[in-house]
Amino acid sequence: MGASITALLLIFWRDAADMMALWWNISTYQHCLYVLPIIGWLLWLRHRELAVLQPAAWLPGLGFVFGGGLLWLIGEAGGVALFRHVGLIVMIQSCVVTILGPAVTRAVLFPLFYLIFLVPFGDEFTGPMQTLTAKMTMALLAVTGVPATIDGVFITTRAGWFEVAEACAGVKFLVAMVAYGALAANVCFRSVKRRTLFMAAAIVVPVLANGARAWATIYAAEWIGVARATGFDHIVYGWIFFAVVMIVIMGAAWPFFDRKIGDTWLSEKDFRVIKSSVSNPMMVLCVVATAALMPLWDTFASAAGRFPLSG
Repeated sequence: MGASITALLLIFWRDAADMMALWWNISTYQHCLYVLPIIGWLLWLRHRELAVLQPAAWLPGLGFVFGGGLLWLIGEAGGVALFRHVGLIVMIQSCVVTILGPAVTRAVLFPLFYLIFLVPFGDEFTGPMQTLTAKMTMALLAVTGVPATIDGVFITTRAGWFEVAEACAGVKFLVAMVAYGALAANVCFRSVKRRTLFMAAAIVVPVLANGARAWATIYAAEWIGVARATGFDHIVYGWIFFAVVMIVIMGAAWPFFDRKIGDTWLSEKDFRVIKSSVSNPMMVLCVVATAALMPLWDTFASAAGRFPLSG
């Protein structure tokens, strides 16, 4: 398993390096730095139950490896980094499915799924979030009796002129909250319905809270001036406001937690093993070969484009 994942990372090293650079250098994606330690913790929670499972290579899993490779190829051909990054993560996930088999996959399904949060995404929502925040702010200003006009993401009141800038869109917190919400939903709940409701709250409440924060800034400016209101806003936004939002969401959900300390993570169906006629070493080679087809395909396609064959 380790050898196959290492091979994938070496084959697609540029994409892996790009992702790590984004995690480290762009604040929107810095929550990704915590994903691998979290997955390690999730696996440790299951380690006693995982110890009794028998891995069995699963040949159909190669189809998922190929699908992830095709997604990477589409991203490479179209110059879309998001597709390449998702494709790499899907290939790694499929590697686990193929080499360890369905029984182990069922047992580690959520940690395996959580790998998707290694993909740097979220900036794509900045524009829509700016617009939504501006509209919510205007609605709240109308309710509270503050005259205002709007032009795109620019709001003008008696106190001055305000812009719902990219940093004010709330995307950073929303993306991190989705990752946190998915983790809390799995760790704290067993019921699918309760998990779904919690995830909905983890998405909707931060969006509404961000609109309220933007409104509060403009409303405060009516009383204490633009300079003091916006200065206070930056402190509240960064260190206090959304921390309070997270605490409120968890506090409201606390009485409904239905996973108790000591509850098992696996069910009886997770212990069913599908026998395989393919050895694990052979499957490792198949996985790596399937993934390696994609960059080879891209290389040959590029070469054919540069040097067309004459008839």
